[in-house]
Amino acid sequence: MSRILILANENSTIYNFRRELLHRLVAEKYEVVISLPQHERNIELEKIGCRIEEIELSRSGINPLKELALLYSYKKQIKRINPDVVLTYTAKPNIYGSLACQKLHIPYINNVTGLGSMFQSENIIKKILLVLQKKAYEKSSCVFFQNEVNQKYFIEKNIVGKNNRLLPGSGVNLDLHKFEEYPKDDGKIRFILVSRVRKDKGFDEMFEAIRKLSVQYKNIEFHIVGWVEDENYKKKIEDMVKSYSVIYHGSQTQEQVHELIKESHCLIHPSYHEGMANVLLEAASTGRPVLASNIPGCRETFDEGVTGYGFEVRNTSALVNTIEKFIKLPYEDKKQMGIAGRAKVEREFDRQIVIDSYMEEINKILNMYQRKAGTVI
Repeated sequence: MSRILILANENSTIYNFRRELLHRLVAEKYEVVISLPQHERNIELEKIGCRIEEIELSRSGINPLKELALLYSYKKQIKRINPDVVLTYTAKPNIYGSLACQKLHIPYINNVTGLGSMFQSENIIKKILLVLQKKAYEKSSCVFFQNEVNQKYFIEKNIVGKNNRLLPGSGVNLDLHKFEEYPKDDGKIRFILVSRVRKDKGFDEMFEAIRKLSVQYKNIEFHIVGWVEDENYKKKIEDMVKSYSVIYHGSQTQEQVHELIKESHCLIHPSYHEGMANVLLEAASTGRPVLASNIPGCRETFDEGVTGYGFEVRNTSALVNTIEKFIKLPYEDKKQMGIAGRAKVEREFDRQIVIDSYMEEINKILNMYQRKAGTVI
C-alpha cells in the first residue's frame, strides 16, 4: 500500500478544500497521513480514514529559531513516516516540508495557494521567502498554482521551471454548495462577507462603506462570518453591530456558511490578495452574485456584469459605488446573475478537475519509482 503524507498549516486548509481528495485516496487504498497543528476537528479527518500526526506550527510567525525547529520537526516526522509521496499546502509546509523531503530524497508535490501578506511589500522578508521558495521548488515533482498571475510571477522570477501546472483554485464541491433558489423579493437586500476579519481582507474599506451606504439605504443588511484575529477588529465589529444593520455570526462550519449564503442576495469580498478565493466560488455555486476586488485570485471567479462586479482594491469609493450599483439592479437581474454564476462554476471550477490532476501527478511519481525499482506495472 502506497503511503501519502500531507503537510498543512491548519485543519480548515484540508477539511474545507481537500477532503474530497482524501476520500478518493482512501477509496483507492492509499494510506493517508496528515501532519497539521492540533485542532478539535482533526477527528473528522480521522473518520475519513486518515491518520493524524499533530505538529507545532505558527502560521504567521517569523522567529528564525522556530522556523528552524519546524524544519527539523518535518525532517524527523517524514523520516519516521517514510511516505512514498508528500503533498504540501501553503507557505511554510511548502518551504520547510520541501526542504526536508529533499534531504530525505522523497518526492513531493506543492500547492501555492497564494502569495500571502508578506508579498504585498518590498522588504527583506519577501527577499528571503523568494530565495527559500526557489530552493524548495527546484526539486518538486509538480508545483500547482491557483491563478495565472502567481504562476507567471514565479516563472519570471525563475523560482519554478517546467515543473508547474495551473489548477482552477481548489475547485468547489458542486454538491455541498448546491444551487439554491434566490431569496424572495421582500424589500430587503442582504449582503454577506465570509473571511477572516482583518485589514488585508479589506474590512477597513468595508466598514467605511457600510457607514456611508447606511445613511442613504435603510433596506440593506450586512452579515459577517469569520474569525477575528486582532483585538482591534473585535472592537470594530462590536461598534458596527451596535450602530448599523450588521450581524456578526462568528466562525461557522462550511455547512452553516452555505445556509447563510443561501439566505443572502450577494457576497462581497474586498480582499487585498488571494490565490483563488474559494468563498467566491462557493457563493457562485450556490447561485449568488459576487462583488469582489479586481485582483488575481478574485477576477477569475466572475464575469463582469454577468455573474458579478469587480472594484478597485483598497478603494472605499469604488466599493461603495459597486455595492450601490448592485442595490439599484432590478430583482430579476440579480437573480439571473446568480444563475449565470452557477453555470460558470460548473464549467470551470468543479473540484473533480483538481482531484483528477492530483491523482495524475501522484500516479506519475509512483509509476516512475516502481519502474526504477524494476517492478512490472
